[in-house]
Amino acid sequence: MTHPEYILTLSCLDQRGIVHRVSGFLVEHGCNIIDSAQFGDDQSQLFFMRVHFSADDPSVSETALRANFDALAASMQMTAQLNDARKKPKMMLMVSKIGHCLNDLLFRYRSGLLPVEIPAIVSNHMDFYQLAASYNIPFHYLPLAAGASDADKTRQEQKLLELVSLHDIDLVVLARYMQILSPAVCEAFRGKAINIHHSFLPSFKGAKPYAQAHVRGVKLIGATAHFVTGDLDEGPIIEQDVERVDHAMGPETLTAIGRDVECVVLARAVKWFIEHRILLNGGKTVVFR
Repeated sequence: MTHPEYILTLSCLDQRGIVHRVSGFLVEHGCNIIDSAQFGDDQSQLFFMRVHFSADDPSVSETALRANFDALAASMQMTAQLNDARKKPKMMLMVSKIGHCLNDLLFRYRSGLLPVEIPAIVSNHMDFYQLAASYNIPFHYLPLAAGASDADKTRQEQKLLELVSLHDIDLVVLARYMQILSPAVCEAFRGKAINIHHSFLPSFKGAKPYAQAHVRGVKLIGATAHFVTGDLDEGPIIEQDVERVDHAMGPETLTAIGRDVECVVLARAVKWFIEHRILLNGGKTVVFR
């Protein structure tokens, strides 16, 4: 018989005895720690912990386990989450007209590399409805014309929020979705929406950033995955990576390299999220890899 497994993540003011109290709680409730990681931040004075454990004692129900840990968390003023390690999170993908990240995530999903459910793909264009169909995933076309009014944008975003609610979405991934989300939607998605972009910002904004970078002779191309906030492209960073380039590479080559980096960085960020490895620490993150 396979025992239930859980992932506990928590943060609280750093103090003596946190690891002792948590591990002692798990022992008392018939649990076995599979792996554990912790970090104390000197600047924020916060302590972060992730524990993957199995619940080996069948006499202790999940309801009791959760209720009793809630009491411990309250006594230590912890922010904590207890997640079923076997449950596949529900992920919604959003895309516009550039599909490399969408295609990469779908391939990883189909290959079993990302243990998630994908109830919906959303786009403001029709370009990838056939790709969605090939994976048997519902495609939702939510158009937003150039120069759309605030009322039109509000209606479009309301449909987006309805989809998130309908499917009980755990994670929204902006896989090159090229629309700016309103502050209200950013707030609704706080802590559960990830965006990806090239790392030339703020130097090369707008259209054709790789062409701009080529003109300036950049030597490093990178990508950044971060949580979505109301501050455009400035949310807490989850993952970054770079590739070295040189003078012999034209804009098309730089673009191709950049897209590869974006795919890898976004996939890592998504994987860490669904494995409950990311904890918010103010304007940045703690990632237990």
